Amino acid sequence: MDVNSLTLLVEILDAGNLSGAARRLKMSRANVSYHLNQLERSIGLQLVRRTTRRVEPTEIGLQLYEHGRTIQNALLAARESVSTLGQSLQGRVRLSVPSGYGQLVMSDWLIAFKRLYPGIVLDVMFENRVEDLMRDEVDIAVRVMSEPPQNLVARDMGPVRYVACASPAYVREHGLPTRLDDLRTAPLITAAVIGRQLRVAAYLRDERHEVLLEPTLISENFLFLRQAVRAGLGVGLVPDYVVQDDLLRGDVVTTLDEWRLSIFGTHMYMLYMPNRHHTLAAASFIEFMLEQARGSGRGAGEKFESGSSIGRRAVSDE
Repeated sequence: MDVNSLTLLVEILDAGNLSGAARRLKMSRANVSYHLNQLERSIGLQLVRRTTRRVEPTEIGLQLYEHGRTIQNALLAARESVSTLGQSLQGRVRLSVPSGYGQLVMSDWLIAFKRLYPGIVLDVMFENRVEDLMRDEVDIAVRVMSEPPQNLVARDMGPVRYVACASPAYVREHGLPTRLDDLRTAPLITAAVIGRQLRVAAYLRDERHEVLLEPTLISENFLFLRQAVRAGLGVGLVPDYVVQDDLLRGDVVTTLDEWRLSIFGTHMYMLYMPNRHHTLAAASFIEFMLEQARGSGRGAGEKFESGSSIGRRAVSDE
């Protein structure tokens, strides 16, 4: 057994199947399968269980994976130390962020980071769909959820509070919902997930309530939702950061303020794979973003560690 054999096993299990590993290693699928078979024969034990869609590690396969990941990370760190010696910080960070939070909150942070580290390439995707960090080779994802996922490292970026809001013109003509149940019949403007019933969870002290919603205007583009609320088309149910500036100017007013409202989750988390080597660029990016979140009062950067990344599942987002 050599380092190349362990690297092959790591790539296969990280990719989840032989075809994905072949693409990452720039080899044919048959070649990957041959080398895996050779490794298993040399050890005399089965390392992975193959299904029609995925491969899963056996107990010994998982142990070797952890050793291989440790060796791979050490080699990457050593190469990076040599290549960056005497140079300004360089590298590439591929990031996936929610459209609203990314544009309205994180944009200034991203620009400030880029000014501080001009040698780092930032590849930023603004999207709201469920994302597998390995499939699309995303280094870091920022997502809204109620609980941090068990299969990823999650750094708390602070609470997310939804507000029920409307423009003054809408209020003058139609009034505002004053009871939680009024949201059932109000012309709601909000985001939704295709194929999922939309419900708002509402907390009043220790009591939890839930209301089924039927919006009249739906979009995953929060800038468009903000514009629709300001235009007086209905009652917006959006994260507070979407209309924060509008509230300060008086262009939007809120109601049901005594309730803590949530649709997709109560916290924003920065997510990344456990046991993956972080380049200096990625590590610097993570700490910079968490510091910005702390400075904004949104989060303290609490870290939630998971175990092995093998057998991971998709994470809900918005």
